[in-house]
Amino acid sequence: KFEIKRGMMTTVHSYTNDQQILDLPHKDYRRARAAAQSIIPTTTGAAKAVALVLPELKGKLNGMAMRVPTPNVSVV
Repeated sequence: KFEIKRGMMTTVHSYTNDQQILDLPHKDYRRARAAAQSIIPTTTGAAKAVALVLPELKGKLNGMAMRVPTPNVSVV
């Protein structure tokens, strides 16, 4: 029998309309970077969403997101 004890998931998405187009000041230094020229690591709620669908994974997953300079992409 297999069991998931802990897990890390990464989501990759295109940059969003609330990200800066130019390098500008921001309280979160990662989000201060120009979205169309940088891969930007950020947070994601995907791990919590997976736990809603698969309750046995609640509290076992962590996650992060990468915002990438492409017009349309998404992967988990």
